Amino acid sequence: MSEEILINVTPVETRVALVENGMLQEAYIERTSRKGIVGNIYRGKVVRVLPGMEAAFVDIGLERAAFIHASDVVNDQSSDDGVDSPKTVPDIRSLLREGQSLVVQVTKDPIGTKGARLTTQLSIPSRYLVFMPGVSHIGISQRIEDDAERGRLKAIIEEGATEQGELQGGYIIRTAAESASSEDLLGDMRYLHRLNQSIHERISKVQAPAVVYQDLPLFIRTIRDLIRPQTEKVRIDSRESYQRVIEFVDEFVTEFANKVEYYPGERPIFDLYSVEDEIQKALSRKVQLKSGGYVIIDQTEAMTTIDINTGAFVGHRNLEETIFKTNLEAARAISRQLRLRNLGGIIIIDFIDMEDSEHQRQVHRMLEKMLERDHAKTKITGVSELGLVEMTRKRTTESLGQVLCEPCPICDGRGFLKTPETVCYEVFREILRVNRAYEAESYLVMASQAVVDRLLDEESDNVADLETFISKSIRFQVEPFYSQEQYDVVLL
Repeated sequence: MSEEILINVTPVETRVALVENGMLQEAYIERTSRKGIVGNIYRGKVVRVLPGMEAAFVDIGLERAAFIHASDVVNDQSSDDGVDSPKTVPDIRSLLREGQSLVVQVTKDPIGTKGARLTTQLSIPSRYLVFMPGVSHIGISQRIEDDAERGRLKAIIEEGATEQGELQGGYIIRTAAESASSEDLLGDMRYLHRLNQSIHERISKVQAPAVVYQDLPLFIRTIRDLIRPQTEKVRIDSRESYQRVIEFVDEFVTEFANKVEYYPGERPIFDLYSVEDEIQKALSRKVQLKSGGYVIIDQTEAMTTIDINTGAFVGHRNLEETIFKTNLEAARAISRQLRLRNLGGIIIIDFIDMEDSEHQRQVHRMLEKMLERDHAKTKITGVSELGLVEMTRKRTTESLGQVLCEPCPICDGRGFLKTPETVCYEVFREILRVNRAYEAESYLVMASQAVVDRLLDEESDNVADLETFISKSIRFQVEPFYSQEQYDVVLL
């Protein structure tokens, strides 16, 4: 599998595209005016404690107060044996009080009307490790499956932690650490040790609310988190950003130095592999499948729902085979769309009903296999009695649609408008209501072109009947700036 990373940097925004086999799989966007804050560490001030929710609001200097649950205030002192002991969450009032200063880290960006989500369990990432102050646990990414490699990595970290006896904390060994040399791992440990010290020094100097530590900019985080041995090229179209990336690579990931290159081409970098077109398609509800079938994706406040249809695909053998092939293709498309659109939270997938249990198993397995490539943590259930597949995908930042779009001011995010017929009947009811309440010689209805056209055409008989009933004349006026649902009834 070939993999390339394209980085487009401008003064107003940075965009990153992860391309596999010539097809866009993931897109990340960070704007100068609204940078993501996941991973940032703040010294905050508790502004409100909510016992009924076992939570508190914390002012960290943002427009909206951030939210912290009691379970995120208690440090996780889990042991190395991998057994989770039952935990009781203390009363939030015994943990926090209003006006208290608190060091917190953002785990979720503000999304929609919700403020940022916080934790006091700090974690500081590097290329191969994540350092957690105040925790004695050493964990290893589940994606590293070889037992011998897991043992080797754990032994190196334990030895390094023993040598740095003054460093109290735990580590998570990241997937990127697989096959890494002991020198690289120990170098990461020393880097995290220095960074942790500087963070603690800054904590002691600042007054709440204030930022203590900011994560790296997107184009450098990309090198830290996304570049892998199978990555063939990382192309950057900004010379200044390219120089900063090279400095980072030379210090932390020297083995990838020959894979990073400056892209000076006249053709925009996102025109390669049709990245711009794929981003535009990712904003649509409908995803067309090659076979002729299609997938409908609806993102709501509570969950994302996905529906599969055979569409124009009529198959060749029988209905069950047609349905099976459509579902298999849809499973591959859905896994890609979840990554590309950065959809998170609860996801419900309504595959076309399959009678054959073996077909159900194969479709489910295909979805699981494709989701293995996902950088976000996913959890998937089997096919339910209703034929639905339920899954969750960890959400830490806004989806692609939430970053690039806003709710329609005309329909207020519903996705549909009242028909001109419906608005006409509302106008009739409003005229009757006003006629009972006020005295007027006649009425003027101001509405959109579509509504006025219908009132003068299809509804003309009803208008005449209404004029007879109220014994008053009704005139109509087109307001070009009114939406289809807007109207006013003016007394004359």
